[in-house]
Amino acid sequence: QVQLVESGGGSVQAGGSLRLSCAASGGIFRINTMGWYRQAPGKQRELVASITRGTNYADSVKGRFTISRDGAKNTVYLQMNSLKPEDTAVYYCNAEGFLATMRGWEDFGSWGQGTQVTVSS
Repeated sequence: QVQLVESGGGSVQAGGSLRLSCAASGGIFRINTMGWYRQAPGKQRELVASITRGTNYADSVKGRFTISRDGAKNTVYLQMNSLKPEDTAVYYCNAEGFLATMRGWEDFGSWGQGTQVTVSS
């Protein structure tokens, strides 16, 4: 199975910046889509940003967050600027694609363990 390891979370004051990273590893795979989701206490997990050939952002983060991807490193980044207290959540990395198995290429979907982002006012 493909494993995702996140890094870069932490605590910051409102208006500050953080950069999240997520690296995929484990076997032979091809990633179609990578994305970042977040879940605040008492709320459902929501999509923050995703990247395939293009990018997609939640309205709440447009103009402040930028998602990018290094295909050679199988890594996705989320640059978060102008952070607000409402951005406080656990951020999860997600990857979807195809994994080489003895049966051939099979779909996979993987989640990271999550990284806490806390923004204080």
